[in-house]
Amino acid sequence: MSEPNADNSNAERPVKLREALRRARIEAADRTSVVVDLRDAEVARLEILNEALDSLFKEIPDRIDLFDRGISQGDTPRLWIDVVAHVMMGRDKRQYRFVRDTRFGRTVLAESHETKPIVEAITDYIARRIIEREHALTDSSLPAAVAAAEVMPSKRSRGIWTFVLGAVFGVVVLLGIAAIAVLRGV
Repeated sequence: MSEPNADNSNAERPVKLREALRRARIEAADRTSVVVDLRDAEVARLEILNEALDSLFKEIPDRIDLFDRGISQGDTPRLWIDVVAHVMMGRDKRQYRFVRDTRFGRTVLAESHETKPIVEAITDYIARRIIEREHALTDSSLPAAVAAAEVMPSKRSRGIWTFVLGAVFGVVVLLGIAAIAVLRGV
């Protein structure tokens, strides 16, 4: 009599496990859709900011190619301003964070829930970058290391002259030895 009970309990377990697996799959799908919805909301907010920046980027002269604006669709969507600066959404997915990557880590340049302060911060950043570019292009004074390198011969030219002088010295020594050998042979 105990055997039919064992069969009933085995028959019930797979049904319960199948039901639990089905519920787990539904929950995972719901979580995935929530994550996708949050990511889509982030991208939508970044697109709103991107549109707000259109007039600013139209003012940048064509000859200045420092800025390459675009939204990356990775795990963390970002609105890139240039190679080192971008806007991403904060932890609450509603706050804009304008950051710049440096040698010492990431620096937050501005944070806001509104687009206007971020547009102003990006405008200031772009203006500073354009001024830095102009200074770099018009700076006529060379740094001390560059000036010293121009005065001192390069290592390669020093190596060539050392080789030439060594070869000349070797030929003179060989001629001297040959002359001494000829004089002693007479």
